Amino acid sequence: MTHLWKTLAMTALLAGGAALAAAPAPALADANPAAVAEAKGGPKKPKKPNVLLVLTDDIGMDQQRLYGYNSVPPAPQIPNVEALQNAGLTFRNAWTMPACSTARGVLYTGRYPFRTELEAALGPSDLANSMISPYEKTIPKLLSKAGYATALFGKFHVGLQGNNPYGIGMVQALGWDYFNGWLDETGDPSSIDTTAGGVGDTGDYPNGYVPGSANGGSDSGACYNATGLCKYLQTAAGAKNPAGRMCRDDGGIFVPDEACTSPMPGNLNFETLSAHYVSPLVINENGRAYSVPPTDKRSRTFRNVEQTDAAIAWIKKQQSKGKPWFATVSTATVHTPMQVPPVDTLPPDAPDGNGVDLETTEGKILAANQMIQAMDHELGRLLLATGLATEVGNQLVLTAASSNTMVIYVNDNGSLGSQVRLPFDPTRAKGTAYQTGVWTPMVIAGARVNPLNSGKNVEALVNIADLYELIGNVAGIDVRKNNPRIVDSVPMLPYLANNEAPSLRNFDFNLVGPNIQANGGINGPCQFPGSNPPSCSQIPVTKGVCEDNGGTWFGPGATGSYPTGNTSTPIPSEGFTYCCQVQQWIAQNGGTPGTVIPTTSLAVRDKLGYKLVRNQWNNYDPSSETGCQQTTEDELYIVGEKNPIDPDAPLLDTANRLIPTPYNQLQQAKYNELSTYMNDTLASEPDCLAKGDGNDDGVVDREDLRNYRKMVRMTIKSSWYDVNTDGKTNSEDEKIIIQNLGTSCKN
Repeated sequence: MTHLWKTLAMTALLAGGAALAAAPAPALADANPAAVAEAKGGPKKPKKPNVLLVLTDDIGMDQQRLYGYNSVPPAPQIPNVEALQNAGLTFRNAWTMPACSTARGVLYTGRYPFRTELEAALGPSDLANSMISPYEKTIPKLLSKAGYATALFGKFHVGLQGNNPYGIGMVQALGWDYFNGWLDETGDPSSIDTTAGGVGDTGDYPNGYVPGSANGGSDSGACYNATGLCKYLQTAAGAKNPAGRMCRDDGGIFVPDEACTSPMPGNLNFETLSAHYVSPLVINENGRAYSVPPTDKRSRTFRNVEQTDAAIAWIKKQQSKGKPWFATVSTATVHTPMQVPPVDTLPPDAPDGNGVDLETTEGKILAANQMIQAMDHELGRLLLATGLATEVGNQLVLTAASSNTMVIYVNDNGSLGSQVRLPFDPTRAKGTAYQTGVWTPMVIAGARVNPLNSGKNVEALVNIADLYELIGNVAGIDVRKNNPRIVDSVPMLPYLANNEAPSLRNFDFNLVGPNIQANGGINGPCQFPGSNPPSCSQIPVTKGVCEDNGGTWFGPGATGSYPTGNTSTPIPSEGFTYCCQVQQWIAQNGGTPGTVIPTTSLAVRDKLGYKLVRNQWNNYDPSSETGCQQTTEDELYIVGEKNPIDPDAPLLDTANRLIPTPYNQLQQAKYNELSTYMNDTLASEPDCLAKGDGNDDGVVDREDLRNYRKMVRMTIKSSWYDVNTDGKTNSEDEKIIIQNLGTSCKN
């Protein structure tokens, strides 16, 4: 499958366009040559550092105090992350990608999304072609050659078992020695079990547990675990941790106002998943992969707590061996569906979250604050338990450098629009290439950080892709020499020695777009009536994910009605393919159409702050018979971490700051430069999959035939050798490979 941006980029090349230059070379395409030379020098450490990578989810710049912006409502205090900041370096111009899977794919491979085809958050309809391939040289594969033990805890989301030939063993297939985390079928946590384990009817308990009497529940009752053991719980009226919540947090099901019985009541259901509390835990170890059933206590523990427990145990084991290790702790906080975390992970003065209405803005912010605070609490617990920090007067003090451990803290993408705090832009948040969607926190502390730089800022441009190179470099690995594919990272070590080192990047880049689905399919439309104005997105991967984020599903299997004018109209059950068709249907039924969120969004910025955003989508066009018009728009901005008018606010690419056309001479030159870089970068990855290059090494050869035959023994469904992307790996794909043997796709 060739994405639209590839077609447009190639068309521009053939037409001459804006005097496009040759495609970027694989080696440091966007790096400053003098700075690169500096990066290669310096003494080598005889002992390889350990690396702890803390990867958070949906905690954008607006939800953290690290950068000094006065967010409204205020961001929560996170003292343990701030301890990392005080001990290390804060990167003020770090870009990730607009979506969680996309950012993770770039981090683990050092390659931009259009190279791996992982361009959006993965969903159950996406083919293996858009999942990180076992043929990629991932970070754990690099490090294993250097003698490292590697592990991943928590969220994975660069593959889903439904269309992945390796099933629940996919994490090991990408090189990790050990995995303890979640391979959710939809890619996101499940919906909240509003029956609280079968105790009530659907909808009775919107927060997933029986609340206390102050919120219409009960303060006493029987708490059963999956084996039938029971204990009677009773709490004071108005307690912050009422009996029902206490029971749920301990993995049990709470029956209000009843004594323990044997056997336990037959209506209790320990199989139903419930967002962050009852999850499909998966473990990969020693070449084995197995699922932990939802009846197991580990699968019934708040995700952030379970992954911290597992990470502590694994790291301690490696420390006892004296072998270098790399651990990624990937928390799903603060991902929807929102749930308040266990009380014991919160500060003593945290507001009472019992009975919070998660449908309201206030409720969403309260839950987000507490989930972020729980993340911070668990980070502190992890650092203390593994000896990477100590506590001095109730303050965390990082000691990781003394144990030769580097600690990296980074987030995957910007905040979800419904949780964005001003002055950041909720209409240009997660899922978009605008600043609120891609500019996120990054802190590096511990080993290899010059102690004289502790607590300082790095102003240079960096990308989440660069962490691939940093982690490889600290292990003594030349990432290009050890990777046959184009690598988009640049070095970061000079910043650790000197926070004022010149920027190695001349340009920063990000992209989000549709993943590959069988026969050109795409996620169904999700209309958000509560946004202002109403908007429609094709980012949510399923009906459940759409509804968990406050949307109305208009894809296949749609149910219910939608307000159109003074009435509500039943939504056709067959649904629609595109958001523009939904807007046409709304208009035809007397309603007011909303906006359509771009399906593809990409951006480039330079060191001066000039930023080009390119959006592509089927826009609503009332004059069109179908209601749709394929649209591409370029937008030019100046962005930065400081607003000269308001030093407490950033310089964002908000709608009112769009540079109007016609551009002046400087603006036109900057537009041409950024557009040329964007087009060249996109054109640097030929579409070789359609010719049979399933392992993406740039040539169709006998190795591709061998790989195809291995895949077809594993599955008849999706694989990286489903070269015609019809959702099947079969003889039709083999014919294409044979027809193209000897074809080179290298630039």
